[in-house]
Amino acid sequence: MTSPNGHGVAFPPDFLWGAATAAYQIEGGATEGGRTPSIWDTFSRTPGKVKGGETGDVACDHFHRSSDDVKLMADLGLKSYRFSLAWPRIQPDGRGPANEAGLDFYRRLVDDLLAHGIEPWVTLYHWDLPQALEDEGGWPARDTAGRFAEYAEIAHRALGDRVRYWTTLNEPWCSAFLGYGSGVHAPGRSNGADALRAAHHLMLGHGLAVQAMRAAQPDHQLGITVNLYAISPETDSPADADAARRIDALANRVFLDPVLRGQYPADLIEDVREVTDFGHVREGDLAIISTPLSVLGINYYSRYVVGAPDGESTGPYWRAPSNWPGSESVRFGSRGLPVTDMNWEIDAPGLVEVLERVHREYPAIPIYITENGSAFVDKVVDGQVDDPERVAYFDAHLRACSDAIEAGVPLRGYFAWSLMDNFEWAWGYSKRFGMVYVDYDSQVRIPKSSAKWYAEVIRRNGLSPSGSEGQERAQ
Repeated sequence: MTSPNGHGVAFPPDFLWGAATAAYQIEGGATEGGRTPSIWDTFSRTPGKVKGGETGDVACDHFHRSSDDVKLMADLGLKSYRFSLAWPRIQPDGRGPANEAGLDFYRRLVDDLLAHGIEPWVTLYHWDLPQALEDEGGWPARDTAGRFAEYAEIAHRALGDRVRYWTTLNEPWCSAFLGYGSGVHAPGRSNGADALRAAHHLMLGHGLAVQAMRAAQPDHQLGITVNLYAISPETDSPADADAARRIDALANRVFLDPVLRGQYPADLIEDVREVTDFGHVREGDLAIISTPLSVLGINYYSRYVVGAPDGESTGPYWRAPSNWPGSESVRFGSRGLPVTDMNWEIDAPGLVEVLERVHREYPAIPIYITENGSAFVDKVVDGQVDDPERVAYFDAHLRACSDAIEAGVPLRGYFAWSLMDNFEWAWGYSKRFGMVYVDYDSQVRIPKSSAKWYAEVIRRNGLSPSGSEGQERAQ
């Protein structure tokens, strides 16, 4: 919304400003404190799976440097910090009693955050399934949903007296379709039916976890985070429109409809009928999956432009046909917009479309942007890192957030991705998303100009007319 004095954009007084990370991407300490391997430990050690053969064994060494990292967050003025717990650090075998040494690490982190006035926001699962559970079938196996609920109870019991905000799953699409569809993410399996079963059991585990946590603390803010896309047909032809419908079903509605409506989209079921008969969905599952939530987290990075089959798709790895069971022939295109270092087109208006669509088509629920950010090639020059492209990206997307709020979307907060450079999954350390530069050899942290810009946005709770806040401080 425009500020009362006509200068720039002001956000609601209680808007929650934060930054986000994920355990395997930053923690390191892979074999310390009782932690056992996750599927990402195994995957990253498999030749050819991760660029440069790199692993998260050390990452940003946050396991040993969390206190200094929290001080850095406080210096930036963060109001909240969204981080994930490493399941194999807390429950090494994916079942059984808690590993108290692992819980103690998170207890210290939460206490440190609170001491600095930063609201902790816990994500229970950011893709690091204990390898022991993958060996038993992983997410395509129904039992994993029950194991996840038990793990959620353990974590919530340990931290729930100090943590009010809880996200069950981060981007279950990636866990299911990149992990079990194309296999470009851990655990590296490639089977369309398994991907759809994994998606269902992830949501089932989510619902069971929400029920368990709500029974313990009815006033806690409980939600799930889904990665959503604005989706456009390449042309106005009926064939391209059908391609867009198919990808929307597999990218967006496959999670939104079960979680918020208690049903699968009928067109999705028809599209995948040759892949699965949905026999893995049992009576009562959808009632559990649609257990009412307090909040919905949305991660947004770009738009999909799709068309009917006509040659090969181009672009990032998630466009691989095996990520789209039943719609493998759909072609992904481009608008010819500027791209980030991930080759993702920069499309801030798509964020408004996503937010307005969720608000218009689904039951009312408070929304948070739980991830939004960009990778660019960052370099240290005279001890500083200037990243004007990232500043421009954040500015455009925050203005999109403001537009959505003006349109009536109940958007309550924004978490920049990411606090610091980190292990970017199959890309290893070759891509930098952070507002803080990390020298992986020395572990020195250098706040980039985007960090200083964001700190000023938080301080003023808004944006200047030109998007130049903090530029003097960033120089």
